[in-house]
Formats: sequence, C-alpha cells, structure tokens
Amino acid sequence: MHNLNIILQSLNLNVTKVSTVTGGDINKAYCLHTDDGRYFIKVNNADDYPALFEKEANGLIALKEATELTIPEVIAYGIEANLQYLLLQWMETGKPHSTTWEHFGSSLAKMHKQPQNSFGFGEDNYLGTYLQKNTFTDSWHEFYTAYRILPMIALIADQGKIDNSTVTAADNFCRQLSDIFPAEPPALIHGDLWSGNFIVQQSGKVALIDPAVYYGHREMDIGMSKLFGGFAPGFYSSYNTTYPLEKGWEGRLPYTQLYPLLFHALAFSGHYVH
Repeated sequence: MHNLNIILQSLNLNVTKVSTVTGGDINKAYCLHTDDGRYFIKVNNADDYPALFEKEANGLIALKEATELTIPEVIAYGIEANLQYLLLQWMETGKPHSTTWEHFGSSLAKMHKQPQNSFGFGEDNYLGTYLQKNTFTDSWHEFYTAYRILPMIALIADQGKIDNSTVTAADNFCRQLSDIFPAEPPALIHGDLWSGNFIVQQSGKVALIDPAVYYGHREMDIGMSKLFGGFAPGFYSSYNTTYPLEKGWEGRLPYTQLYPLLFHALAFSGHYVH
C-alpha cells in the first residue's frame, strides 16, 4: 500500500477509501473512493511487463474510437516508485436486460464491419503476460503464421512441453491457413474476448475491458467468445444478422481458438498442452 500511496499522491486525487478488487491474476487492482466519485486502478511491477498499461490504454482508446459499446475512459497511466499503473473510469456492474446480448452482438459486428488496411497493429501489445508481435502484414494466413502460431509453438517447444512431431504438425497446419480461412478484410478485434473481459453495466449495456487489440480476422473474437463456455445465443444471432459470418464458421472455431489455447499452454501448462 505504501507504493500505492506514492501513486495516489502523484495523481493528486483526494482518496477517502481504497478497496481491493479481485478477479485478475496478473495485476493488483483497487477501487478508489474519492470526493469526485470512484475510479479503478491497477498496478504492477514496472520491470516485469514493460509498458503493459500504456499498451492497454492504447488498445482501449482504439476500441473507443471504433465501437458504440462502452469503453472505460483512460484517465492516466505511468510509473511511480517502480510501479506501473493504469487509472480508469469506474464501471458499476448490473444484470443483463432483455436486449443486452442482442445489442452486444450487433455492436461487435458493426465494429468488425469497418475494414482496415492491414493485419497487425501500430505497436506490439500483450495477451495476458505474453508480448504479442503485431507487425503489419498483407494477408491473414501470413500474419497468423508468423506472429501468432509459430512463435508460440517455438516457446512451448523450448519449455519441453511438446515434441518435434507437434512442431511439424503446427508448421503443416499453417501451410493450409489460406485454404481454411475465408478471405476478408482486416477488422479491429478485441483480441481476448471471453466472459471475464466484459462487464454488464446497470444500464444493461456491455463495457469491454482488458483488450489485446489488433487488426485481425474477425472470427478470432468469435472463437474466443466460445472458448470458455460461450455467450448467450442472442449474441451470435444478432451478430450474424448485422454482419453474417461466412459459411462454415462453426467448423473453424478450433482454428481460431488455437492461439489462446497455446498461450494457456505456455503460461499454465497442465491440460492445455494436451
């Protein structure tokens, strides 16, 4: 708390109470009660994941410019006493309304529908604790191969968690990507769109948090949304009404889920390797 106090002094906030916020496993997070209302702040060692919060802030700003979904306002980020921090607007949670999932699905589809010039992003950023490369690339199969699947496979192989036959299989899989994925323009994607990374507000509208944004194939967001249980059916039907997914999208889900599963195998090992 001592270092947190140094951060709070630098922000010039009149904090009356600090409450711990649970749920994440990477950062320490708090609710700051002030005379002006509540704020959300998360902190981490500045050396462990360099520029983690600066990159997250840039991702939130990119989303805010592209979607009608709520994105928390970035108030400040920086480093004090070797702690990096990100100060955000506080999001009050509520319960889904009758139109929550439909609005979520159509809003995400509208964001995906805005064509981008290249696959990648203006800077590298983090998926969890993994610094993912976002070098601009002309085709999805090249980007997914060079900056998602094969680098992750190499790291897992270096840890001794997979053998050479799996490395070869991954290479063979990547050679088929141009035949697997339908050709579509790059879309701004959240990049880590599972149920832990959005909040239903008291209004019933959805707020997106903890992005790992880049311009990618939009089916990556859909696959991630279904990896850990999936969203309500209304989300998918509304998405498909607004911006229909190409035929066979459900059969491609395992291919989109491969990248986040590789990250989990790298970070947590266990059954994710199998």
